[in-house]
Formats: sequence, structure tokens, C-alpha cells
Amino acid sequence: MNRERPTPPGEYECCESACSPCVWDTYYEDLHAWNAEQKALKEAQEQQTDKSEADA
Repeated sequence: MNRERPTPPGEYECCESACSPCVWDTYYEDLHAWNAEQKALKEAQEQQTDKSEADA
């Protein structure tokens, strides 16, 4: 499953009042998780390709 990259919050979404968590904190957490998922998917695809080439 490949989900879409998180969208950064709009300028109007952050009130700059040091909320906890800030919309930016949430965005960066989501982005970090998304990047880890993309890396794992890429590694799995590379392993599958390597296995397919070895089987050929």
C-alpha cells in the first residue's frame, strides 16, 4: 500500500502560539513516518527484484 505524502499545513493553520502539539509537529511526525514507509517499500522492491534476477 502506498499512501500519499503528507501535505504541509497551510499558513492559516498555525496560530504561532506554541501549541503542543503544533500542526507542524504533527506534519513532521507524519512526514517522518511516510519517509520510513517509502524507504521500506523501496528496499522490499529491491529485494524482490534481486530475488527475481537470482531465480532467472
